[in-house]
Amino acid sequence: MSRSNNRAPRNTQQFFRTGTPSDRVAGGRSRTPDTSRARAVTPGTDNLDNSQGRRPPRQGRGGPAPAAPTSHGIGRQSQARSDWSMDGGRQERGRRRVAMDIETSDEHRRQVAEGRQRASRDEVVEGADSDGFSSPRRPQRDSRGVPRAKKMRERVGSLKEQKRAQDLREHRIDPSRLDDMRLQKILALTGLGSRREMEELIAAGKVEVNGAVATLGQKVAYGDKVRVDGKNVFLKWPDRLPRVIIYHKQEGELVSRDDPDGRTTVFDRLPAVQSSKWVAVGRLDFNTSGLLIFTTSGELANKMMHPRFEVDREYAVRVLGELTPEQMKEATKGIELEDGPAHFQHISDQGGEGRNHWYRVVLREGRNREVRRMFEHFGATVSRLIRVRFGPIALPGRLKRGTWTELEPQEVQRLLKWAGVTL
Repeated sequence: MSRSNNRAPRNTQQFFRTGTPSDRVAGGRSRTPDTSRARAVTPGTDNLDNSQGRRPPRQGRGGPAPAAPTSHGIGRQSQARSDWSMDGGRQERGRRRVAMDIETSDEHRRQVAEGRQRASRDEVVEGADSDGFSSPRRPQRDSRGVPRAKKMRERVGSLKEQKRAQDLREHRIDPSRLDDMRLQKILALTGLGSRREMEELIAAGKVEVNGAVATLGQKVAYGDKVRVDGKNVFLKWPDRLPRVIIYHKQEGELVSRDDPDGRTTVFDRLPAVQSSKWVAVGRLDFNTSGLLIFTTSGELANKMMHPRFEVDREYAVRVLGELTPEQMKEATKGIELEDGPAHFQHISDQGGEGRNHWYRVVLREGRNREVRRMFEHFGATVSRLIRVRFGPIALPGRLKRGTWTELEPQEVQRLLKWAGVTL
């Protein structure tokens, strides 16, 4: 009668969990130790028993395999097979450990040889040993021949990055050489609030300079001690040039920091700036595209966009229709609009095709929709309006719509000098 393949495991499971002592003996093992198996000698070996003072080799550690199983029942044969397989597994693991030890030893010898070869190639110094290792004055290599760690490769930026970093270092401002600054301005730069809020604090007598109550319009020098509401304030003097960005505005973008309707604003496309904020130099209508300037210097922005400084603003205008020479002269002399008189500093005919005609106009103020209203005064409708220049800064032809570029430090210095701004 043939046995089922899963019967032996079922008997083995029964041996570990259930059954009487007699069942366990029949199943393959009794509670009393079996010394006959421990004293079994494999033919052809020279093993000694315990009477000669030597211990028999441990099973599975290079010792003899257990005796062949005898037919004492199905459970006995199953247990013998299990013991045989376990001893074979121990022997296999032992062989693997020996192989790993041999591989480790070979790797160790290879590393030692490589270390000695590198040492022999190194520059020989005074007091070096004959085997190529350095003298005690230099750090000793590890005796195990572990390879020396490689030096970390330093990151080298592009030529443009290196030049920009050098420019920033060269154009760093020494605060001790700065001119005296108005108190409300330096407090606003420190981040305590707007200039108007600082003026209110000064007028209320809550600001002290060097122990004395400050007055409105008072100037402070680098090193003066300032207290606001009885607390010392560390003044933040400008130590670098302000940043200036040129942005090519698209039609349909708002020049606003936020919009209740969730529309896209130009500030969403500008790079982040730390410990400061972008100030827009003037504005453009929703349907007007072209040059926008942003800076981190409020004084520079005020100098460029305030009407009293009369900074030129140049536009390219496409209209439906055409102005006569008399109308162009009248536009330069001045016309009357709803909010007061207005005139172009200069107007030139750029030609066109069909009903569309292009003009270049220059004016020195930025009232709401002023260019469009002046052309409408002569019966011409503006279909496209592009700002191409603001003061000394022109819109680069390579700058795509919706993108920005930043002025280099040398360009910022020239712009500050042109505007008469001193830091």
